[in-house]
Amino acid sequence: MARTDGDGDGKEPALVRSVDRAVTVLEVVAARGEIGITELAEELGVHKSTASRLVAALARRGLLEQKGDRGRIALGFGVVRLAAAATGSMDLARLGQPTCQQLAEVVGETVNLAVHDGEAAINVAQEFGTSSVTTRNWVGRRTPLHATSAGKVLLAYMSDADRRAFLRRRLPRYTESTITEAAALRAELTRVVDEGNARSFEELEVGLHAVAVPVWGAGDVVVAALSAAGPAYRLPRRRARAIVPDLRAAAEELSTRLGWVGTSS
Repeated sequence: MARTDGDGDGKEPALVRSVDRAVTVLEVVAARGEIGITELAEELGVHKSTASRLVAALARRGLLEQKGDRGRIALGFGVVRLAAAATGSMDLARLGQPTCQQLAEVVGETVNLAVHDGEAAINVAQEFGTSSVTTRNWVGRRTPLHATSAGKVLLAYMSDADRRAFLRRRLPRYTESTITEAAALRAELTRVVDEGNARSFEELEVGLHAVAVPVWGAGDVVVAALSAAGPAYRLPRRRARAIVPDLRAAAEELSTRLGWVGTSS
């Protein structure tokens, strides 16, 4: 059986070499604009069949495409989508950080800005409040959509097809309060849209409460969720509901900077 974890002779594992070659292919094509398979193989220092397999794999993902009938290879639209997604997240984090800071000063709790990332939410900006007793860094952390306030916001406003697909999955339980039944979560998401906010009371962690509101972008689409979280003893249910207007005001200010014109308020 071939080993793929290295054999101690200093050579890179096969999988790592393949990934490195695939990235090099993208870099070479980006630099050349268009390139033929033979030229690409020579540039990589590999057999033409190896270059063809790499190109085929990247083309299946939309990262490369064949131009015309001459077999010339160019970057595909998939690269544009990846770049747009990365740029959008970075811009959102940059624009959202001041909002998180200002809101954290108002509510005194940890404030996070999260976006939808596949089957989870991912935090792209964070600020600690004056009352925060922990300095846990949530930036870059993926959190479950069904068990967090930000995740519920993102889930409630995603497309009907994506939401239905998500609700067909088995939902893991994190605490006794986690909503794992599809019907119950569907009802909760309806309330989120009706009231414009989501709450998570010890659904992800025992003793942790959070509340979130949507952040809108151009085209009247929810692009993120702004949340405040704190220990249950300091952010009880009544106070969590009471700070919703503060979150909503901050989210609307950020939404305006993102190109929202206010038609969803």
